[in-house]
Amino acid sequence: MKVEKAKRIALLGMLFALSAVFSIIEGMLQPFFMLPPGVKLGLANVVVMAALLFLRRRDAAALVVLKSLFVLLTRGVSSAMLSIAGGALSLAVMILLTLQKNRYTLLIISVSGAIAHNIGQLLVICFFMTQSMYTLYYTPVLILSGLIMGILTSLVLKMLIPPLEKLHIIATKK
Repeated sequence: MKVEKAKRIALLGMLFALSAVFSIIEGMLQPFFMLPPGVKLGLANVVVMAALLFLRRRDAAALVVLKSLFVLLTRGVSSAMLSIAGGALSLAVMILLTLQKNRYTLLIISVSGAIAHNIGQLLVICFFMTQSMYTLYYTPVLILSGLIMGILTSLVLKMLIPPLEKLHIIATKK
């Protein structure tokens, strides 16, 4: 029992490190893609999706919290608020979709999570940061970017699944 718990903690540590690396790489690539303000590739969210699909829901939730703490330490309070709001809403939507066994594809789960992430961040900006409803005019941009980036993250996760299975990092939920 203790060995299994230690393995799970070690795996979560490695997944968190991977999400941090993806976040840093994403930040370095941002200027090259010339994306609109607030639009990110979402590569770090691939790790949360993998945890949700192959581990336990609470493991995925732990990664969302750890990612937000990493953002707090590296980018400040405002960015951390956006991270936790987007991550929490995204995770909630993806959990609801995964509760319907074999009903939704990885693509639908990923796109829905990406759009929910953007909506969660937009709501924080609208109601807590700018306190202006005009911020909501940016919604179409964020929905379109969520669609595109959700497709991208589902493709990345689909490519990562076979090597992770070979390494016995992912298998079935316990």
